[in-house]
Amino acid sequence: MPSRRHVTALLVGIVLWLATPPPVSSLPDIHSVARAVDDHYNRLQSLEAEFNEIYQAPGVQRNESGTLWLKKPGKMRWEYRSPQNKLFVADGRDTWFYLPEEKQVHKSSLRRLEDVRSPVAFLLGKTKLEKELQNLSFAPQVRAENASDAMIRGVPKGLEGRIRQILLEVTPEHRIARILIDGQDDSITEYRLLGQRENVPVAEAKFRFQPPAGTEIVNEEMGD
Repeated sequence: MPSRRHVTALLVGIVLWLATPPPVSSLPDIHSVARAVDDHYNRLQSLEAEFNEIYQAPGVQRNESGTLWLKKPGKMRWEYRSPQNKLFVADGRDTWFYLPEEKQVHKSSLRRLEDVRSPVAFLLGKTKLEKELQNLSFAPQVRAENASDAMIRGVPKGLEGRIRQILLEVTPEHRIARILIDGQDDSITEYRLLGQRENVPVAEAKFRFQPPAGTEIVNEEMGD
């Protein structure tokens, strides 16, 4: 039979083992998470999801929703249904933002969208998080919508004067479920992506836009 001294030593050893924190190598690493997100979207060819777009600024709040389709290379369609119909289409070369109630469409080069580092660029797999976001890190102080998700943050290069930071909610499968853009003007633009369906067939016609008769076409100057 073990002596009392042996039992005491065993109990002390168990307590010390339980109290020892896990090795640092077992904790999530921001660099490996960023690479996994990049790899996930680089393998994607198409995506369909419902979206909520929430804009908040001093004295202003706007909540819009609809359906999003993405297809490589550089094609997207945002169909806004609530609170009013709007349409944003990118055909791989140009973008069209159609406002039916105003009978007006704003046309610009897709390069303009990439120049402002639209959050959609992450979903199209056309960028690397660590290349585009400075000081990439976890953001544990920001609550994720789902407890199993991780929040990561970074400052987009070249846009420090306009954007304080971008926050991404990343699922355990390395999907981006939510994007928050924290503006220097105290605005926050949030995109929530729901019911994501990956690599689904999407007809090319989704990404063509022909302005209806009587629509005013506003050609926006391409940014540098």
